[in-house]
Amino acid sequence: MGLRIDKLLANMGYGTRKEVKKLLKSGVVKIDDVIVKDPKTQVNPDVQIVTVWGEEVEYKEFIYLMMNKPPGVISATEDDVEETVVDLLEEEDKVFEPFPVGRLDKDTEGLLLLTNDGQLAHQLLSPKKHVPKTYFAVIDGEVTEEDVAAFRRGVILDDGYETKPAGLVILKSGIRSDVEVTITEGKFHQVKRMFQAVGKRVVYLKRLQMGPLSLDPSLQPGEYRELTEEEVELLKNFSPQEEIKKGNL
Repeated sequence: MGLRIDKLLANMGYGTRKEVKKLLKSGVVKIDDVIVKDPKTQVNPDVQIVTVWGEEVEYKEFIYLMMNKPPGVISATEDDVEETVVDLLEEEDKVFEPFPVGRLDKDTEGLLLLTNDGQLAHQLLSPKKHVPKTYFAVIDGEVTEEDVAAFRRGVILDDGYETKPAGLVILKSGIRSDVEVTITEGKFHQVKRMFQAVGKRVVYLKRLQMGPLSLDPSLQPGEYRELTEEEVELLKNFSPQEEIKKGNL
């Protein structure tokens, strides 16, 4: 895999392309102990060693971030008016140009994955994959076993669409009910519209899980961390069909 040295250094947070060119001109960048000044020089970071000021550059192509998305922030890379989840990232992570995998509504909080790995994002979002997503919700109204049965069958949304079967677990039932909902598709405002379909209203929604990835309870709203190698592997190898066969879903 060949990469221009200026792009590699910019991606690793050594500055803008312009700043990286100055860095190269100053003679502090080496590839395999040879000084490099031409920004167009191709480098293979898998086999060649790049150093800046004598320190080795640890190159990585992809970034995988788990965020506890706060309410009031939109799931987008940029917006002229609203604050986005990418605005919450440190500059050293923004240089990788990550994007949110799927969307959480502006007022919804919880687990959001951001990455620049388009293949993994497609794998997790593909309707054919039926990757399960679990939410904690507070409902205005008493959630009943009838609602559990309705969700298990699939409900008709306001536009006539019939949802796939969904899991509904009642944690607390009353004038306000606490529930957990697991869906395997991602229609617009789906959880809210499913409760509308049974005559109830969602007043609070938080995503807890996406496929095999659970929200790190130590992350405060607005905080994020890189995924561990184990978590990345779990996501890449996740097969809902296999999990269903094992009885885990």
